Order: sequence, then C-alpha cells, then structure tokens
Amino acid sequence: MFTGIITDVGEIVAVTPRVEGQLHRLRVRCRYERAGIADGASIAHNGVCLTVVETGVDEGRTWYAVDAAAETMRLTTARDWCAGTRLNLERALKIGDELGGHIVTGHVDGVAEVIARTDLPDMARFELRAPRALSRFIAAKGSVALDGVSLTVNTAEDDVFSVLIIPHTLAVTTLNSWRVGSAINLEIDLMARYAARLTEMK
Repeated sequence: MFTGIITDVGEIVAVTPRVEGQLHRLRVRCRYERAGIADGASIAHNGVCLTVVETGVDEGRTWYAVDAAAETMRLTTARDWCAGTRLNLERALKIGDELGGHIVTGHVDGVAEVIARTDLPDMARFELRAPRALSRFIAAKGSVALDGVSLTVNTAEDDVFSVLIIPHTLAVTTLNSWRVGSAINLEIDLMARYAARLTEMK
C-alpha cells in the first residue's frame, strides 16, 4: 500500500531479460539507505509495485533489483523502460506514516496519454486521455495516481481529464518531463472503483 507521495527519483542502470520474454530484471540506482531496503520489500516505480530481490552499493550509491513479469510489461509503461529511465519511487506505507496523498495500491489500471501541456508561472497543466473503460472512474476533485504521484483531478469530460502540477511536485518527480504523446501509468481511486461496483449491484 502506498500514498502517492514520491520519496525519491531513481534511475534504471540495467535491464536484463531473465526468462524468454516472460521476466525482466531491473537494476535501479536510488538515494535510499541500503540497510533500510529488505529483500522482499515493495517499492512503487512510476506507480508499479515491484518486489526487491537483491540490493547492493556501487560507487557509494545504493542499488536494488526487481523483476517485472510479462503482464506488468504488457499493461504498464514498464515495457518502454531502459537504462537511463528515471522513475518516481515510493516505499510501502508503514503503520504510523503520514497519509499525505490517497490510498494507492501500486496496481496500475491502464496507460493514459498526455494530449496537451500548458506551462504556467512555476506550474504546469496537463490534459490526458484515459482508456475509455477507466474514464467513468475519474471525476473533478477526485484523486488519481499518475506515474505513482497522487494528484487531484481539475476537470473531467468524457475520457479527457486535467491536472495542475505545483512547483514542488515538478521539482521532486519526473512529471516535468511529460510532453504531448507521453504514456503515463494510471491508477484510479480505490473508492471510486468500489462506489462504481456498488452502483452496478443495485
């Protein structure tokens, strides 16, 4: 479980195929302390929850390895990750941690596309197109996780929605690199999912 509050931006340093297109091992360099990353720990990578299988230190920087399965590669932007890709990282929520964003599972629902970017003084406004099957879960003033970042929806109409990114978020995440055409991992709000399910059952 996560909150969508990014705690580091990591960088992939290697991608190694492990099982005939079914599994890829990713080595990620980060600023976390190695001692604080246990084998089996969950870390969200651009919103994708992956399990740590190995850790180490190289040139004074912590690195860890995770495995991405074929389903993850198919359903998320992980299929495009390569050496040099920068990723929004968030470690799993601990009991007692501040819930600063919203409840995020790390299970990406689909991939949205940036269709417009407007740069404002110190901020940026993005319009994105969601997969049509997911658009009904997105509402103005509701929450979404985009590349792992908890954000408030400004507007929502049909399958297009917008978000406004404040200066701090632009500075500490990868969102400032988004351009028209960028593919973005989208996780809809858990409460919206259950509300829709309850409505269907009436």
